[in-house]
Amino acid sequence: MGRPLAGPFSEQERRVEPIRKVGVVGAGQMGRGIAHVVALSGYDVAINDLSKEAYDAAVGAITKNLTRQASKGKITEDEKNAALGRISFAENYEGFSDADLVIEAATEDETVKRKIFVAVCPFLKPDAILATNTSSISITRLAATTDRPERFIGMHFMNPVPVMELVEMIRGIATDDATFARSRELVSSLGKTIAVSEDFPAFMVNRILLPMINEAVYTLYEGVGSVDAIDTAMRLGANHPMGPLQLADFIGLDTCLSIMQVLYEGLADSKYRPCPLLVKYVEAGWLGRKSNRGFYDYRGDEPMPTR
Repeated sequence: MGRPLAGPFSEQERRVEPIRKVGVVGAGQMGRGIAHVVALSGYDVAINDLSKEAYDAAVGAITKNLTRQASKGKITEDEKNAALGRISFAENYEGFSDADLVIEAATEDETVKRKIFVAVCPFLKPDAILATNTSSISITRLAATTDRPERFIGMHFMNPVPVMELVEMIRGIATDDATFARSRELVSSLGKTIAVSEDFPAFMVNRILLPMINEAVYTLYEGVGSVDAIDTAMRLGANHPMGPLQLADFIGLDTCLSIMQVLYEGLADSKYRPCPLLVKYVEAGWLGRKSNRGFYDYRGDEPMPTR
């Protein structure tokens, strides 16, 4: 039987220490988005990445996005400046020694994530929570890599984080109630809506979304329609805000492939087999917007379909 959706806190859950400082591993699109909303909500944030240049690029992007919010009247200049003042660079994992919660937001690769958890755990406070932003990988399996499976949880933020309202929260088999309560309180304080998922491959959003994208790639692969025709059909025929192939480029074709592989291997069902064309694009390095070429070519003034 599944756990109940997020509800009122128990008396025991109310007594846990609140989260004050958050660490973020990864200064890419997801990491910087998480840092943005966490800092804007009043928490101190330390960001770690492989280089100071990556951190500087992340702060530049966060500054740009906060400035856009201020220009639209969504936040004040004081709130913008205060948020930026809460963000700092963690040169190494020792910078997380006073963090109450650390969120891993690295690439969707289980080997990479496992290495991060092994390396970061020795520097964390005994009661610190370790979270992963994975969009598909088993929380229970990742937690087993750490020294704190009971204080490990999945927090799947949606992209772009400052805009998207949903966060999927996923407990591993060992995640305790206090960890869930503290994590839930943090996510709620960010102004996000929580959907609680059981620990199954790809959870809820990507269990539904990625097979649709994969089927759109099969539709292209089999010559049923062109890139433009498929995306136009789904925008106008299903009232989607963007077509599935455009969305795949936005997510990253490598990420799409990784999630489909998790589904295919985890559920052992042929309906989740990644489309060979998706595999070919990733092998070519055509990963979507982040590489300037995917199902669309982004190197000109306007995106152009590649097929």
